[in-house]
Order: sequence, then C-alpha cells, then structure tokens
Amino acid sequence: MSRTVLCRKHKQELEGLERAPYPGTKGEAVFANVSKQAWQEWLAHQTMMINEKRLNLMDASTQTFLSEEFEKFMDGDDYERPEGYVPEEK
Repeated sequence: MSRTVLCRKHKQELEGLERAPYPGTKGEAVFANVSKQAWQEWLAHQTMMINEKRLNLMDASTQTFLSEEFEKFMDGDDYERPEGYVPEEK
C-alpha cells in the first residue's frame, strides 16, 4: 500500500511521493507535505515556465525565482503564469 500525506496544495490526504525529490531539509519537507499529484502538477507548470520564459537554470536568480514560485504554487497563492496562459478545462 502506498503512503499518504496531507497535501499542502490540495488540503486532503493523497498518495505521497516515493522518495524525497531533492536532498536536505527542503526535499524532506516536500516528501512529507506534497502529494504525488501536486508534485506532478508543479513539474508540468515549472516546465512550462522554463520553456515559455526561456529561463536559464544555471542562473542563480532563476533558481530563486522557481523556488519562490514553488512555494506560492503549493500554498495556493497567486503564482506566475506565462503571458496569455489559459488553464485547461477539467
């Protein structure tokens, strides 16, 4: 049986990640509080942001930007979207 977490994005018990996505304290916090579903949603959004905004992942300011946007995304705050972005209808 897979483990569940109280997902900080969806505010409900959902299937958790199989392992921490990065080493250290931040990775452990994501592992403990972010569901597999929310993590996949973040990865898709992050990829879109990197591509649409042509972000350079080697740039420290890009890493800081993505880290800040991750926090906003998971907390349900107003996070950055590409210009003209229209979310898919579910």
